[in-house]
Amino acid sequence: MQESSKDPLHGKRLDAILEELVEYYEGFEKLSEQINIKCFTDNPSIKSSLKFLRKTDWARTKVESLYLYVLRQKKRNETKEGK
Repeated sequence: MQESSKDPLHGKRLDAILEELVEYYEGFEKLSEQINIKCFTDNPSIKSSLKFLRKTDWARTKVESLYLYVLRQKKRNETKEGK
């Protein structure tokens, strides 16, 4: 029997995280308001952002932290809608 990880980032690819954040914030413009890094403000794309995030640990950490925050917000909204 395989034990599942409680870490929401476990097995989650960076490209999937970034795409979900771009969708949640309805584009790079609003995403860059949350995390002000050049790859989100200067001619942004998924491909160029991934290239930067894969080699820049501090930026990747910020993106992962924002993703965890978004997951909590989605869960909170689902709970409110269920009542």
